[in-house]
Amino acid sequence: MSTWRRFAQLTGSDRSIVLRTACLLVATWLALRVAGFRRWHNFLNGLSPRSAGSASAEAALSQALHVTRLSSSSARHLFLRTNCLERAMVLQFLLRRRGIPAELRFGARKQAARLEAHAWVACFGVPLNEDQGEHRHFLPFEGVSPRMETLPD
Repeated sequence: MSTWRRFAQLTGSDRSIVLRTACLLVATWLALRVAGFRRWHNFLNGLSPRSAGSASAEAALSQALHVTRLSSSSARHLFLRTNCLERAMVLQFLLRRRGIPAELRFGARKQAARLEAHAWVACFGVPLNEDQGEHRHFLPFEGVSPRMETLPD
């Protein structure tokens, strides 16, 4: 089945998530290069609600996994190649807009002579955008708050 046919078969709400993801990925790709991480992260946080919704953890996690699948699909079919940080920032924003608690996580590893980093989103401690468990190969930064509002520009 073609990509467009599958897209047309989605519900209106799911199509909205896919389209928002695509637009936000392009905006995030550009904003990170122009404004930088702190400014863009602060901007997105300013647009997100401060409190989580009242849904149960199980219902919120189920909805988070659904949004993650749609967001990942949108990223795979985008004309632009995005990295884990861009995808994680967009997913965190989409989830927080729905009142779902989402944490942006970072990790690092040393591979041969290179230091590599990775970003992912966790909801109730469950890594979401990790289809193949990449985060397990990275040592997470503990004690690093994803809230950057207090950092100067």
